[in-house]
Amino acid sequence: MSDTSSSRPSGFHRRAFIAGAAGSALVPLTARAAVQDAQAPVAQDPALPVDVTLRVNGQDKRLNLDARTTVLDALREHLKLTGSKKGCDHGQCGACTVLIGDRRVVSCLTLALAAEGQEITTIEGLATNDRLHPMQQAFVDNDAFQCGYCTPGQIMSAIACVKEGHAGSDADIREYMSGNICRCAAYPNIVAAVKQAATEIMKG
Repeated sequence: MSDTSSSRPSGFHRRAFIAGAAGSALVPLTARAAVQDAQAPVAQDPALPVDVTLRVNGQDKRLNLDARTTVLDALREHLKLTGSKKGCDHGQCGACTVLIGDRRVVSCLTLALAAEGQEITTIEGLATNDRLHPMQQAFVDNDAFQCGYCTPGQIMSAIACVKEGHAGSDADIREYMSGNICRCAAYPNIVAAVKQAATEIMKG
């Protein structure tokens, strides 16, 4: 005689039970996630403009910028200070070097927002009236440039090199100026210019 109990209708349906259990488990998780999303701070769109005040060459400049704007683009595109050059735009050539505080930075990789509240010095801020900065004069005296494209960045980096105490020898100057590329290969003249200006800068 065959057992017919397996063919009888049952009040228990395994598939329905598993589906119901999974659904009930998801409800509190979904509700909890919704509460967390509502409480989380809303991230600001980086493309939206923000107000920033940059102190450039001793003057405060109030700007409304895309939050992703670099110091280099703020200088060139918004303040029309085009002395700092855009070379590689990857921080590798040094043409865009400026001083932030007494520290040399590649301005193409530095966000303008990160420089707020700090003194930014560009090549335009070095001369006093009609008198060139000692490093500018030394570059002229030693013919330390040819095409001149890299020269603003070279001069800014050279000033920092001296103030950092790395202008004591030709080898030190070459090492600590190695981040600034001169495609015209005026390197011996640049070293000579740094040596000439170092004494006067350290006196001041």
